[in-house]
Amino acid sequence: MSEVAKIIVQPGRNISGCVRVPGDKSISHRALMLGALAEGQTLIYGFLAGEDCLATLCALRALGVQIDDSDRKLIKVAGVGLKGLRPSAGPLDMGNSGTGLRLLAGVLAGQSFNSELTGDESLLKRPMERIAKPLRRMGAEIETTDGCPPVHIRGESLHPIVFQSPVASAQVKSAVLLAGLYADGTTRVQEPAVTRDHTERMLQTFGVQVQSGDLLSEVKGPAKLTACEVHVPGDLSSAAFVLAAGCLSQSDGVSIESVGINPTRIGVIEILRLMGADINIEAPSIESGEPVATVSALPSSLQGVVIPAELVPLAIDELPLIFALAACAEGETIIRGAEELRHKESDRIAIMVSNLLALGVEVEEFPDGVRIVGGQLQGGTVNSAGDHRIAMAFAVVAMCATQPITILDTDNVATSFPDFVTLMQSLGLRVTDA
Repeated sequence: MSEVAKIIVQPGRNISGCVRVPGDKSISHRALMLGALAEGQTLIYGFLAGEDCLATLCALRALGVQIDDSDRKLIKVAGVGLKGLRPSAGPLDMGNSGTGLRLLAGVLAGQSFNSELTGDESLLKRPMERIAKPLRRMGAEIETTDGCPPVHIRGESLHPIVFQSPVASAQVKSAVLLAGLYADGTTRVQEPAVTRDHTERMLQTFGVQVQSGDLLSEVKGPAKLTACEVHVPGDLSSAAFVLAAGCLSQSDGVSIESVGINPTRIGVIEILRLMGADINIEAPSIESGEPVATVSALPSSLQGVVIPAELVPLAIDELPLIFALAACAEGETIIRGAEELRHKESDRIAIMVSNLLALGVEVEEFPDGVRIVGGQLQGGTVNSAGDHRIAMAFAVVAMCATQPITILDTDNVATSFPDFVTLMQSLGLRVTDA
């Protein structure tokens, strides 16, 4: 057990300060990929140098793209154009990155060579037929391994489709739209609910005509991408952990500068406000097509709520944190319609329920969500199952526990939030890693 990476948090709610969080992971992935497909040199400021995005960077290098990351504050991508990628000498290892694998599959579906996408143990369990099916309809030959990675792609000449997505997934939508760049005609994706629109916004930044609205997104191919500057805002999914600490604080609260507040991502802020969180958004602006602002959170008395169904897909990545906060809130919280959580880096519903029970929380598990009764969080040991968001969620709420909480299997925190422990220590969280 001593060989397993772990985080230990002592109780204590003296949290305050002003910080910046790492760059947005979703936007960093897309900036690299579109920069690679553009004509000219793309400059990326604020890139998230986490393991997931670095896996995408390495994969693009293996496909013949020259990327200068000697200065992590400014990534330079020498675009090869839409058809300039070259076959990799071996399988493309995407590590733990479902976003990187699924989006890159859309790009590789339009190439004239074969590719193999693989990843770590966790990624090899994640469903890939949800992207393989529409890409096959567009003309690509794709084989999955029992529905999961490794994914084998035989690139072909693609044709446009109208795709009615059965799931609300920005990754599925993005894979189809990126493949649509290579098709002769208009590719349309109709979704059952709103999902993040970073792909549509960034395609426009690179000069591609994109239409979106009313749950419909479309792109016309073949497209030409023009190199540009991309300023990556702070990741709201990472900022959410800091905001939660500010809400639970008994000190002055926290503020975070230059955070992305894309309307398709702020579900977590809306949910926190429904729970009684005192959160303020100040100095809004637009950078590289994305809205950005300073976001602050003051000490708050959180209440249990029924999460509105329409907010669930807008906060899908932050729901583990909401689960954990519900354990600290007064009253009952109910979350339904979140079955997508079972197909993330882990079965986030099952893992969160198991860990909350271990800390003395009253929880009822549903196929698509949970009912959590807030109260006093006990100390103890939980296992994140290698899921970075689960690890960070328990690290934050541990400040309210009666005794220290140890979180096991925390290596993957670095996939999305490098220096999480150091940043939280600077705010006053009594956290150490080992």
